[in-house]
Amino acid sequence: MTDASRPITVADYERLARERVEPGAWDYQSGGSGDERSLADNVAAWDRLSLRPRVLVDVASRDTSASAFGVALEHPIIVAPTAVHRLSHPDAERASARGAAAASALFTLSTISSVPMEEVATTSGGPRWFQLYAPSDREACRALVERAAASGYSAVAVTVDLPLPGNRERDRRNEFAVDLGVHLPPDQPVDPHTGLVVMPTMDWADLAWLRSVCPIPLLAKGILRADDAVRAVDVGCDGIWVSNHGGRQLDTAVAGIDALPEVVAAVGDRALLVVDGGVRRGIDVLKGLALGADLVAVGRPVLWGLAVDGADGVQRVLEILRDELSLAMALTGSRSLSEITGDLIV
Repeated sequence: MTDASRPITVADYERLARERVEPGAWDYQSGGSGDERSLADNVAAWDRLSLRPRVLVDVASRDTSASAFGVALEHPIIVAPTAVHRLSHPDAERASARGAAAASALFTLSTISSVPMEEVATTSGGPRWFQLYAPSDREACRALVERAAASGYSAVAVTVDLPLPGNRERDRRNEFAVDLGVHLPPDQPVDPHTGLVVMPTMDWADLAWLRSVCPIPLLAKGILRADDAVRAVDVGCDGIWVSNHGGRQLDTAVAGIDALPEVVAAVGDRALLVVDGGVRRGIDVLKGLALGADLVAVGRPVLWGLAVDGADGVQRVLEILRDELSLAMALTGSRSLSEITGDLIV
């Protein structure tokens, strides 16, 4: 790759990744549900937010450090869970976790992983969470969270917005389905039409039970309403992950960044707040922090970096976002994350 063709933006990695990933797998990873309006709006929502920068602030040095449940982080950009990384690279989640660690980013491993959580943990010494699709069998569910804790994962993010898979028409047209990965029981039921695992419909009692058996901090992932956020915190969740599942579940669902302010207003500092969906620039990260998120998660861009250059590609994608965040902090007069405040946003 010549210097002139070397990717310098997340969008560059998307273009190059599309050339490398098999078309059915590409549609699975990049597609949304229905008419994909939420998928598009996840990106557009960030652009609707304008910035009001401060001037004449000494920003010669900036501090991007953050923390999550007592774990120190060099920056607030984390890797969102995405399924079956072997579709992008043969080294799969091993490479993704190594790349994230090299970029000092917290990595979230999906339940639908190509590689066991223990192997990912030994591959990378970086900070990591485990995303949980809760099995229907409670003992199997308990075993997963206990394995995660024993393997050094510092939190569990349980997905709460998937009672049924969304209407993913690209996958239906392609007759494309992925396996269940290496963590779910082999007898977990599968939808014969989509090939996707049929997850049990969780209710609030199930979430409270999970909180009672999970030995590490628990986040509810897939919250878009203030009342749901409050109720999740009331049953003991330590974090709220504001997300519409990458536009893959309910089409026309509000973008995570648009839902964030009401969740922040309702929950305040009672929980760690994460937002994701359509993050393509470090400026997006700054906007998420300004609106009250503690951490901002990226999903598809990590897969693009993985497809282009394995662990090194993942590292570079995350470093691009980190460097863009640092520059955006300088240009808005923000010397630390605490100075990225809501008055910067129009």
